[in-house]
Amino acid sequence: MFYVELFAALQREKVRYLVVGGLAVNLHGVQRLTMDVDLVLALDQTNIGRFRRAAERLSLEPVQPVSIKDLGDPAKTASWISEKGMLALALRSPEKTAPTVDVLVKPAIGFEDAYARRVEMSVGELTVAVASIDDIIALKTGTGRLKDRADIEALGKIRER
Repeated sequence: MFYVELFAALQREKVRYLVVGGLAVNLHGVQRLTMDVDLVLALDQTNIGRFRRAAERLSLEPVQPVSIKDLGDPAKTASWISEKGMLALALRSPEKTAPTVDVLVKPAIGFEDAYARRVEMSVGELTVAVASIDDIIALKTGTGRLKDRADIEALGKIRER
Protein backbone atom coordinates (compact mmCIF):
# COMPACT_ATOMS: atom_id res chain seq x y z
CA MET A 1 0.00 0.00 0.00
CA PHE A 2 1.43 3.36 -1.05
CA TYR A 3 0.70 5.20 2.21
CA VAL A 4 2.63 2.69 4.30
CA GLU A 5 5.54 2.77 1.83
CA LEU A 6 5.57 6.58 1.90
CA PHE A 7 5.53 6.84 5.69
CA ALA A 8 8.14 4.07 6.01
CA ALA A 9 10.46 5.94 3.61
CA LEU A 10 9.94 9.21 5.52
CA GLN A 11 10.62 7.46 8.81
CA ARG A 12 13.69 5.64 7.46
CA GLU A 13 15.19 8.93 6.25
CA LYS A 14 14.20 10.74 9.47
CA VAL A 15 12.24 13.41 7.58
CA ARG A 16 10.54 16.02 9.74
CA TYR A 17 7.08 16.42 8.21
CA LEU A 18 3.43 16.85 9.04
CA VAL A 19 0.50 15.20 7.30
CA VAL A 20 -2.10 17.88 6.53
CA GLY A 21 -5.11 17.99 4.22
CA GLY A 22 -7.69 15.29 3.65
CA LEU A 23 -5.58 12.39 4.91
CA ALA A 24 -4.92 14.24 8.17
CA VAL A 25 -8.67 14.87 8.46
CA ASN A 26 -9.19 11.10 7.99
CA LEU A 27 -6.57 10.24 10.59
CA HIS A 28 -8.30 12.53 13.09
CA GLY A 29 -11.48 10.50 12.59
CA VAL A 30 -13.48 12.20 9.84
CA GLN A 31 -14.63 9.94 7.03
CA ARG A 32 -13.99 11.72 3.77
CA LEU A 33 -12.60 10.73 0.38
CA THR A 34 -9.14 11.97 -0.50
CA MET A 35 -6.87 11.11 -3.38
CA ASP A 36 -3.56 12.64 -2.31
CA VAL A 37 -1.17 13.05 0.60
CA ASP A 38 -0.52 16.65 1.63
CA LEU A 39 2.67 17.31 3.57
CA VAL A 40 4.33 20.26 5.22
CA LEU A 41 8.10 19.86 5.59
CA ALA A 42 10.79 21.52 7.65
CA LEU A 43 12.51 23.42 4.85
CA ASP A 44 16.07 23.34 6.15
CA GLN A 45 18.58 21.84 3.71
CA THR A 46 19.23 18.73 5.82
CA ASN A 47 15.55 17.86 5.97
CA ILE A 48 15.00 18.65 2.29
CA GLY A 49 17.87 16.29 1.43
CA ARG A 50 16.28 13.58 3.56
CA PHE A 51 12.93 14.14 1.86
CA ARG A 52 14.52 13.95 -1.60
CA ARG A 53 16.12 10.60 -0.69
CA ALA A 54 12.75 9.29 0.48
CA ALA A 55 11.13 10.54 -2.76
CA GLU A 56 13.85 8.85 -4.81
CA ARG A 57 13.24 5.54 -2.99
CA LEU A 58 9.63 5.75 -4.13
CA SER A 59 10.49 7.04 -7.64
CA LEU A 60 8.43 10.18 -7.02
CA GLU A 61 8.78 12.82 -9.74
CA PRO A 62 7.30 16.33 -9.99
CA VAL A 63 4.08 16.55 -11.98
CA GLN A 64 4.92 20.07 -13.19
CA PRO A 65 8.10 20.82 -15.14
CA VAL A 66 10.22 21.77 -12.11
CA SER A 67 13.06 20.06 -10.29
CA ILE A 68 12.62 18.52 -6.86
CA LYS A 69 16.18 19.74 -6.23
CA ASP A 70 14.77 23.29 -6.11
CA LEU A 71 12.46 22.50 -3.20
CA GLY A 72 13.63 24.62 -0.29
CA ASP A 73 15.25 27.28 -2.49
CA PRO A 74 13.34 30.45 -1.52
CA ALA A 75 13.89 32.13 -4.90
CA LYS A 76 12.74 29.08 -6.86
CA THR A 77 9.68 28.47 -4.70
CA ALA A 78 8.77 32.18 -4.95
CA SER A 79 8.87 31.87 -8.75
CA TRP A 80 6.77 28.69 -8.59
CA ILE A 81 4.16 30.61 -6.62
CA SER A 82 4.21 33.82 -8.72
CA GLU A 83 4.73 32.35 -12.20
CA LYS A 84 2.93 29.03 -11.94
CA GLY A 85 0.40 29.76 -9.20
CA MET A 86 1.79 26.70 -7.40
CA LEU A 87 0.58 26.07 -3.86
CA ALA A 88 2.20 22.65 -3.60
CA LEU A 89 4.90 20.67 -5.33
CA ALA A 90 2.96 17.67 -6.63
CA LEU A 91 4.95 14.45 -6.86
CA ARG A 92 3.74 11.28 -8.54
CA SER A 93 4.97 7.73 -8.62
CA PRO A 94 5.23 5.87 -11.94
CA GLU A 95 2.45 3.65 -10.57
CA LYS A 96 -0.60 5.40 -12.02
CA THR A 97 -2.97 4.33 -9.24
CA ALA A 98 -0.78 5.73 -6.44
CA PRO A 99 -1.88 8.99 -4.82
CA THR A 100 -0.09 12.24 -5.51
CA VAL A 101 2.17 13.56 -2.76
CA ASP A 102 1.70 17.32 -2.46
CA VAL A 103 4.36 19.26 -0.54
CA LEU A 104 3.00 22.68 0.45
CA VAL A 105 5.51 25.30 -0.71
CA LYS A 106 4.19 28.19 1.41
CA PRO A 107 1.93 26.86 4.16
CA ALA A 108 -0.20 29.24 6.21
CA ILE A 109 1.32 27.85 9.42
CA GLY A 110 4.90 27.94 10.68
CA PHE A 111 6.46 24.48 10.60
CA GLU A 112 8.31 24.51 13.93
CA ASP A 113 5.31 25.63 16.00
CA ALA A 114 2.98 23.25 14.17
CA TYR A 115 5.47 20.40 14.58
CA ALA A 116 5.56 21.05 18.33
CA ARG A 117 1.75 20.66 18.36
CA ARG A 118 1.73 17.53 16.15
CA VAL A 119 -0.19 14.40 17.01
CA GLU A 120 1.74 11.19 16.53
CA MET A 121 -0.48 8.41 15.24
CA SER A 122 0.20 4.76 14.60
CA VAL A 123 -0.32 3.46 11.09
CA GLY A 124 0.49 -0.21 11.32
CA GLU A 125 3.93 -0.37 12.90
CA LEU A 126 4.82 3.18 11.85
CA THR A 127 4.47 6.46 13.69
CA VAL A 128 3.04 9.25 11.52
CA ALA A 129 3.31 12.96 12.38
CA VAL A 130 -0.10 14.55 11.82
CA ALA A 131 -0.90 18.24 12.18
CA SER A 132 -3.12 19.13 15.12
CA ILE A 133 -6.79 19.77 14.52
CA ASP A 134 -6.28 23.50 15.15
CA ASP A 135 -3.47 23.65 12.58
CA ILE A 136 -5.50 21.77 9.97
CA ILE A 137 -8.36 24.20 10.55
CA ALA A 138 -5.92 27.12 10.14
CA LEU A 139 -4.70 25.68 6.82
CA LYS A 140 -8.25 25.15 5.55
CA THR A 141 -9.68 28.51 6.69
CA GLY A 142 -10.29 31.04 3.95
CA THR A 143 -9.69 28.77 0.96
CA GLY A 144 -13.25 29.16 -0.26
CA ARG A 145 -13.49 25.43 -1.01
CA LEU A 146 -16.67 23.65 0.09
CA LYS A 147 -14.79 20.52 1.15
CA ASP A 148 -12.54 22.63 3.40
CA ARG A 149 -15.57 24.23 5.06
CA ALA A 150 -17.02 20.76 5.64
CA ASP A 151 -13.70 19.54 7.05
CA ILE A 152 -13.51 22.53 9.42
CA GLU A 153 -17.02 21.83 10.68
CA ALA A 154 -16.33 18.10 11.18
CA LEU A 155 -12.99 18.74 12.90
CA GLY A 156 -14.64 21.33 15.15
CA LYS A 157 -17.09 18.68 16.34
CA ILE A 158 -14.24 16.27 17.09
CA ARG A 159 -12.35 18.98 18.94
CA GLU A 160 -15.42 19.65 21.13
CA ARG A 161 -15.64 16.05 22.33
